[in-house]
Order: sequence, then structure tokens, then C-alpha cells
Amino acid sequence: MKKLTGILLVLLGTHSLYANVNAVVSILPQKAFVEAIGGEKVDVTMMVQPGKSPHNYEPKASQMTALEKADVYFAVGVEFENVWLPKFTHQNKKMIIANIDKGINKIEMEEHHRKHHNEKKTHEIKQKDPHIWTSPMNVKIIAKNIYKHLVDIDEKNKHYYKLNYEKFLTHIQDTDQKITQLLRDKNTKRKFMVFHPAWGYFARDYGLTQISIEVSGKSPKPQQVMRLIIEAKKENVQAVFTAPEFSEKTARIIAKEVGVPVVKISPLAFNWSKNLINLAKNIAQN
Repeated sequence: MKKLTGILLVLLGTHSLYANVNAVVSILPQKAFVEAIGGEKVDVTMMVQPGKSPHNYEPKASQMTALEKADVYFAVGVEFENVWLPKFTHQNKKMIIANIDKGINKIEMEEHHRKHHNEKKTHEIKQKDPHIWTSPMNVKIIAKNIYKHLVDIDEKNKHYYKLNYEKFLTHIQDTDQKITQLLRDKNTKRKFMVFHPAWGYFARDYGLTQISIEVSGKSPKPQQVMRLIIEAKKENVQAVFTAPEFSEKTARIIAKEVGVPVVKISPLAFNWSKNLINLAKNIAQN
């Protein structure tokens, strides 16, 4: 019996020695980043499910249960976290909160602020844009933060994480080069129209301007829609970009009036690199 107990203790010790890091993330692109660096040493649980918006998502009971065994929560700075992170830390007091947006210079969220002379002026507090992962330059900083935290938590696998991290940096560099190449043509339209202004960092990095249909997080009123149609024609906008997380009704009205296609592209895609290249291709082609 003593021998059996000894074997069990050895097995349990071995399991804890080789147990994976249990990580939780908010959104799909983060899952891609953590899996790229963590590889087979990290198990990743995601909170905001595909097709849902991180602006107003509420986790399911099963997701709250998954938090109980988490070692680390990688926070990226989306609205969902402002509401839920305090509840998550209350649920699991041992869980580390790793802020992977640390070191990123956040820009103001782009809004369509132009007012008609009949409209009342409103005082608006400009929100910082949380969509930091739409910029390869930012993804480099995010990757470095993930790598550092994984090494802090699981130092014995430092070499493994370092190799993955360096390989991922090469992938980020390749992505940036492909986008730069696609948008190099001087005839490329530098302005593009979107429903939700999620591409601010992408636009900043590549000398583009996004024209937002949304007004302060809401669908525009009929008067505002008319002005957007005029602006889209004036700026020779060649497509209207929408995301599956938002209604595309208004985008379709504008696109029809301007005579351009509606292109569906989500800022929350798992394959973040292919997604950004695809956005660049659509802007360049149009």
C-alpha cells in the first residue's frame, strides 16, 4: 500500500511539473497570439464568442466555471473587460491579470463628428480606440507582453516560448511587408468607409483614413445618412466595409446609393494576419 501511495505521489508531482498553463483571453485575435507563443504548453479559453461584440458581451455560466482553474487572464483593453474583470478576479483570486496592451500608445476612437448647421452641438468625451490588434506594429508589442508573462509564470519552458516568440515576430514582419506592398501604389484610394470604426491603428500605420458610418456608437439618423452618401461620392469611396458583429442595414443603404459593394470583414478574425492582408487587398483593388 505504501509503495502504491508513493507511485501516486510521483505521478501527481510529474503532472504538476508538466501541467499546461491555463490562460483566458477576451477575443479571437488574442487566442491566436497566445497560441502562437504558448504552443502546446498553454491551454487557451476564450470569453467573447465568434460573431459577438466585445462591447457588450456577457459570459455564460460555463465560461465563469472555466475561470476557476485559470492561471492567467490576458487583458487586451476591450470594453467587456471593464465590466467583467473585477468579477473574474473575485471568482479566482489566484489568477494573474496580464495587461498585454501595456506600452501601446492608444489613439482616439474615430467618430463621424461633422454636424449640420441645424443640429445641436453636443459635448462628447472621446474614447480611446481599443482595437489595438489591427496594427502589426501593435501586435509586436502585444507578443512581447505575452512572452514576458508566460516566462514569468512558467520559467522552465522559457526556451520553448522564446523560439515561438521569435518565429511569431517573423510572421508579423511578413504581414507588415505584404500590406505595405499592397498599398504602395500611389493611385490607391487613401480613404475607406466602414460601419464601425475598428481600423484606426491600421489606417494610422499605412497612411489611410477610415470614414465611420456609426455616430458615437449608434446608427446614423436619416439626415446623417444623406451626408454620408454625399461624402462617399465626393471621396470616391469604392466599397463599404462591415463586420458580422454589427447590423449592416445602414451600410447597405449607403452602398446602394453610391453604387459600390459591401465587403464583410471582421476585426475579430482568428487569422488576424490573413484578415489584415485581405483588408489591404480590398482597399488596393478598389
